[in-house]
Amino acid sequence: MIGLVIAQTSTSQGLAHRSLWYPTVLGILVVVAAVGLFCGSVYLLLTTNLGARLGFLIAVSGLTGMMCLLSLLWLTTASPLDTLKGRQPTWKAVAQLDSPSASKVAEIRNIKTQGKPVAAADEANIKAAADAVLVIPTAVGGAKPPTPGPFAKFQQSTDYVVSNIRTVGGSHPNPLKLQFTHKPYYAVAQVCPVKNVRVPFGAPLPTPTCDPTKPVSYLVFELDLGSMRVPPLVVFFASVVLFALSLLGLHWRERDLQEMAAEAERAGGAPVPARL
Repeated sequence: MIGLVIAQTSTSQGLAHRSLWYPTVLGILVVVAAVGLFCGSVYLLLTTNLGARLGFLIAVSGLTGMMCLLSLLWLTTASPLDTLKGRQPTWKAVAQLDSPSASKVAEIRNIKTQGKPVAAADEANIKAAADAVLVIPTAVGGAKPPTPGPFAKFQQSTDYVVSNIRTVGGSHPNPLKLQFTHKPYYAVAQVCPVKNVRVPFGAPLPTPTCDPTKPVSYLVFELDLGSMRVPPLVVFFASVVLFALSLLGLHWRERDLQEMAAEAERAGGAPVPARL
């Protein structure tokens, strides 16, 4: 509730510019308030009924057990919420060639015969990745323009045509067969300058075509598989370890109480108190 109130107050005040307060200090306050209210209130209630040590062990066991289930849910489902996740898979340009036969990778040299036509979804992503590396960046708002990449040589994305995209490589490893790594997955796109055509006023624009008088190049992409499942996997194993330690602490406490009760019974003394 406190975190929600802080977030609503900051939104109502119109904090459009990022600063030390927003989002750094504000984010820390929201996290501290959430942990204090969620975990602290439960621990306080358990402490008043079971004692500080036993209440702490039970609170930690419940929290880490819930984190085990939650992180396992993050690992096995594509949650629509903004959950803990890593980098998404992206296509990255790795080389620009005059011909695929000049590549150092054997699969790319034979892509015209062994390659497969790219899927529709991947085609859109590859064209977007090509626009990001082929267009020379410009200054925005008077700021210094970014440094152009090694493949940037066009002023606009309408100055060239990306076509004939084919893919090669890739694999589907089976952990049951001790296969844990993927083979590189490549895509090769033909890039050519667009042919300038005079269009009468009011006539529809024609489909862009390659200029036969200008050289054609080939842009090589490699699929970066990302790390979508790595953060929840780390949280899962860390939660399992903490959950096991908290259960072990509860087990040791119970064994100590049993031993003290047995010693008191042999000595004929008073019973052992419930709290320890």
